[in-house]
Amino acid sequence: MLALQRRHSTVKPLLAILQAGEDDSLLEISKKIAGRIGLNVTQICLTKECTEDEIVEEVLKLNDDPRVHGVHLRLPPASLTSRVLNALKPEKDVDGISDLNMGRLVRGDLSKGFVPPRASAVMDLLEKHDTPLEGKTVLLIGGEGPFGVALQCLMERSGLVALKNQWSSKSLQSQVMQADAVVLLGAKNMDFPHTWVRPGAAVICCEPTLETGSVEYIVIVIKITLYGAPRYLICCSRWLQAQQYQPWHLQCLKLQPLTPVPSDIEISRAQTPKPVDQLAEEIGLLPEELEAYGRSKAKVRLSLLDRLHKQPDGKYVLVAGITPTPLGEGKSTVTIGLVQALSAHLKLNSFACLRQPSQGPTFGVKGGAAGGGYAQVIPMEEFNLHLTGDIHAITAANNLVAAAIDARMLHEATQSDKALFNRLVPSVNGVRRFSPIQISRLHRLGINKIDPASLTPQDVSTFVRLDLDPSKITWQRVVDTNDRFLRKITVGQASTEKGQMRETGFDIAVASEIMAILALADSLEDMRTRLARMVVGTSRSGQPVTAEDLGVSGALVVLMKDAIKPTLMQTLEGTPVFVHAGPFANIAHGNSSVLADKLALKLVGRDGFVVTEAGFGADIGMEKFFNIKCRTSGLRPDVVVLVATVRALKMHGGGSNVSAGAPLPREYIDENLSLVAGGCQSNLRKQIQIAHLFGVPVVVALNVFKTDTQAEIELVCQMAKESGASDAVPCHHWAQGGRGSLDLARAVNEAASRPSNFQFLYNIEMPIVEKIRTIATKVYGADDIELSPEAVAKIDYYNQQGYGSLPICMAKTHLSLSHMPDKKGVPTGFVLPIRDVRASIGAGFIYPLVGTMSTMPGLPTRPCFYDIDLDPVTEEITGLF
Repeated sequence: MLALQRRHSTVKPLLAILQAGEDDSLLEISKKIAGRIGLNVTQICLTKECTEDEIVEEVLKLNDDPRVHGVHLRLPPASLTSRVLNALKPEKDVDGISDLNMGRLVRGDLSKGFVPPRASAVMDLLEKHDTPLEGKTVLLIGGEGPFGVALQCLMERSGLVALKNQWSSKSLQSQVMQADAVVLLGAKNMDFPHTWVRPGAAVICCEPTLETGSVEYIVIVIKITLYGAPRYLICCSRWLQAQQYQPWHLQCLKLQPLTPVPSDIEISRAQTPKPVDQLAEEIGLLPEELEAYGRSKAKVRLSLLDRLHKQPDGKYVLVAGITPTPLGEGKSTVTIGLVQALSAHLKLNSFACLRQPSQGPTFGVKGGAAGGGYAQVIPMEEFNLHLTGDIHAITAANNLVAAAIDARMLHEATQSDKALFNRLVPSVNGVRRFSPIQISRLHRLGINKIDPASLTPQDVSTFVRLDLDPSKITWQRVVDTNDRFLRKITVGQASTEKGQMRETGFDIAVASEIMAILALADSLEDMRTRLARMVVGTSRSGQPVTAEDLGVSGALVVLMKDAIKPTLMQTLEGTPVFVHAGPFANIAHGNSSVLADKLALKLVGRDGFVVTEAGFGADIGMEKFFNIKCRTSGLRPDVVVLVATVRALKMHGGGSNVSAGAPLPREYIDENLSLVAGGCQSNLRKQIQIAHLFGVPVVVALNVFKTDTQAEIELVCQMAKESGASDAVPCHHWAQGGRGSLDLARAVNEAASRPSNFQFLYNIEMPIVEKIRTIATKVYGADDIELSPEAVAKIDYYNQQGYGSLPICMAKTHLSLSHMPDKKGVPTGFVLPIRDVRASIGAGFIYPLVGTMSTMPGLPTRPCFYDIDLDPVTEEITGLF
């Protein structure tokens, strides 16, 4: 016990005794023993007439109580039903009487289970009475159930001959006289003449009374009770061991790639995913850290971070891309292919961390985001549709804020200060009290009073009036559908709204600031703080109005309490994936969550890999990953994987424009080395240089398509290395799965073994204008920036409000390094125009607007939903990619 306490000073083993009736005799003995060896003991007393349901209910409570390390069931034999015994977690069953523990004993596997303490005590007495035991005969009299079975197993394993008999048997006397030892099971008030016992034989009574005058019986009682005590320590020790980092025992799934490659959904359906609880156990998650959503996905609780806080992080890898084209570069497929190669083929622990896809692209034009071919997350239908409801939670929370804004404006416009105060602080049973969130607002206003009656009329007016300026409300409603006709709407047109009409609009749900907060929060408390400080508009006096001022921040965190937990899924090869958050990559930072990365980095272990993906090109998603996400999380990346395709490089090298779904021009199908070289010399080289600004090594992953020629592939790899990449390798994961990305996995492993010299692009205390200029000139290649009068005024306002030290999240087109979408390659000689500057105070960044950013996509002429349907008989989804 002392050794246990030295290693874990904050943990003290706790034994719970569950009994029928209030007999304290066992408790007193246990407490004395517990005091000697450093145990805690607690007693739960049920009535003597307690039902099976009542016992099971208490047992389940003890199972779920992390403070309890062992449970002793002091119940009548009739109450120890199979249901009761098997309700108790085997690891807490110090008596070793559950079916699972008994089965382990019979099989001879005692590494996890427990032997009933009384049986161990009997064996200990027998060994001390007469050694060696082998060949001796022991007679067990009376008693059925787990104890008798356990004792018989232990005796036979020790070489004893174990015989059983009953008190009523006619052969009892002769068997007693022949036995080397007699064990009385359940022998209370039963006895036999001492002349039956052969000289030197032992008699052990296993059901003594505490009042008996027999010294031998008292000694046995004490030995049996003491013998159980180490079990409680073993329970605690095993519990503590389970809390430590566990090596992975990953059972990967076999892939049998077909040629030609089937559709994504056909590939997904052909592979049966492992049950999510099995996957969780393989990667070292505890059952209590998992919240299953069906068979193949589950939420993971944040308590994992506390449990593994001392565990060193694994290697941190970011997948970014060259400037995207309408053809798509395949960052998600590279991410999945890489982790499949690392885990399933190189046997290195790895985790993929991906954003959750929005319903917008799923039913619009892009399709899903689960990867593709033989490098995807399964089941892909669940990945792309609803998942665990996080986006719905964000939608509900966002629109609650919007409703609160309009309701507050209506009530302030139609009520006096007194009427508002009486409704905001209602009298309940003749007493008015401020709620905690109202007291917080009073303190922010400098009113240090908690008694509503003590407020002056001026205090009341200051407290009840947010006085929002309708023209300066920045908060919009959201919906997770591409609906262009909601971009600008008018609200308040009903007669009941009493003239409170104003223009507003809808964003798509993933563009909500709440989504950005979800992705950057590192705890529930941090998310609560960020939600509270979201600025929804400005008062007529020029002061920011927050969600906390509206009184809605507590309700928001309630709506988001489950969404903050990452969702565990798996790849086609059975390797783990966290799916969490999905912020827009142009107006927000476009990365999956900090929490998913942190959890994964602990789970993979020191030598493992966490591979996460940044939205759009390296100039947007990667830059924001480094300057915003890494600054928030404190995590430092080891490698950047830069994804490129021959087709995209041809476009950046001067190829003609293409549209998604339209036939490709010949230069994208036929070999054209000059276009490939042009794209490498311009865009690929520039994106590698951007990564080097942050001191991170780059491995180029060339996502190979069937139209690529060997000469084109070799040229890209050669020029990437000449441009400063640590390595450049072709990847065939789409057609081959993880096996097709083995070269990439080896290159990433090699690059991650080198020292990292990560640095931020700018000092956070630099003026807002200089931070914008630094990004524009060093990342985009602009000559300078040009601020509109509105942008200058906003910057001055944010500086006055104390927001000047926030990082910058540039909102610009993803289709070009510049602000001009049609300028491919590496545009030069341009000045970057900043038309406006806005702030996401809750998320914690300033976002300058470069050109016009649409936060509500529209549906194309023929959206993806034309092909999506459900078979009513099999319930299989058809047409989903």
